[in-house]
Amino acid sequence: MAVVFALCGTLVQGQESDLSQESLNQWLVDFRPRAAEAGVGEQALAALEGLGFLSSVVDLDRNQNEFSKTLWDYLDSAVSDGRIAGGERAIAAHGETLAQIEAEYGVDRYIVAAIWGLESAYGAVRGDTPTLAALATLAHEGRRGAFFEAQLIAALQILQAGDTTADQMRGSWAGAMGHTQFMPGNFDRLAVDYDGDGRRDIWGDDPTDALASTAVFLRDAGWTTGQPWGVEVTLPEGFDYDAARRTGTRVPSAWASVGVTAVRGEMPDDALGGASILLPAGHRGPALMIFGNFKVLERYNTADAYVIAVGHLADRLRGDGAFARAWPREDRALTLDERRELQQLLTDAGHSTLGVDGIVGPNTINAARRFQRANGLLPDGYISAGLLDSLRGE
Repeated sequence: MAVVFALCGTLVQGQESDLSQESLNQWLVDFRPRAAEAGVGEQALAALEGLGFLSSVVDLDRNQNEFSKTLWDYLDSAVSDGRIAGGERAIAAHGETLAQIEAEYGVDRYIVAAIWGLESAYGAVRGDTPTLAALATLAHEGRRGAFFEAQLIAALQILQAGDTTADQMRGSWAGAMGHTQFMPGNFDRLAVDYDGDGRRDIWGDDPTDALASTAVFLRDAGWTTGQPWGVEVTLPEGFDYDAARRTGTRVPSAWASVGVTAVRGEMPDDALGGASILLPAGHRGPALMIFGNFKVLERYNTADAYVIAVGHLADRLRGDGAFARAWPREDRALTLDERRELQQLLTDAGHSTLGVDGIVGPNTINAARRFQRANGLLPDGYISAGLLDSLRGE
């Protein structure tokens, strides 16, 4: 989803009991003047009439943080044999268009195809939730009210520009739309009419405008032409795992000088830029040397799992093989409560995670490294059930 956003937050006290079709209707009455002030005309505002309150959208919004899956389980689905085969068929059907888009915007055609594959199964599952109703419901709900109100205004402006109709404007429960799941707020600045029919159509059966718009999004986010997203590497015996952090950027030859080697072929050229070592499953799983384009893909979706899935699917569509090193499939994912407990225990042990929210980011990983180092463990920063057991003293 471009761009994915953190939807965690605190529900306004008393809001839950106020959510209903009646309360949404009143919210829309109050919203109309704000939309008009933002430049939305009466014809587009008419699309607000009769919008339904979508309780299912509220449920999905509130429950998403409980979702927990290991990276390898996610990749089994995201980069399945079926998804690869579907991508090969999609590239065969639209290869010329993808090649033209790559030539014009400098963004790897296989990356664009992989985003298409993950976001809508190459157009087969674009979402059927009415976008205006979803955005109005979420804006009214209040957890991210200002964000979703801005998205709703952007959606109305799309209607005003004539790119689509309210009936055709459908997508995900969170308001992302079309083949590659654009948020309305990104549309005006980044969507393009690549097929030249006078409309920027990311919703219809023809994916051309959506694919080109995705390339524009990535180019705008800083995509470096010719640079890989990441390369699987082998780490030498005695590797300094403190160096395996996102801020530890070195050119490939510098990594080679300490014994890091590419799993397939030669190490990338230094001219492609600096890279850091990412250990998404700790020292027992695949090691990735990631480049600046990894960060660009995070602009589309901030989750490392999503970025790795896009990059790996692109590599598979290009004809490369699966990851050489096995994932530690005996490990399980931690629940949200367990992640919070782990953060609290790290902080209590003198290794502050700078917050106890259940979201595993650099602060939690760095705190885990410090704990591991202080207790004679290999400091790979891997957040696992085993680490939680160690913190519990089990």
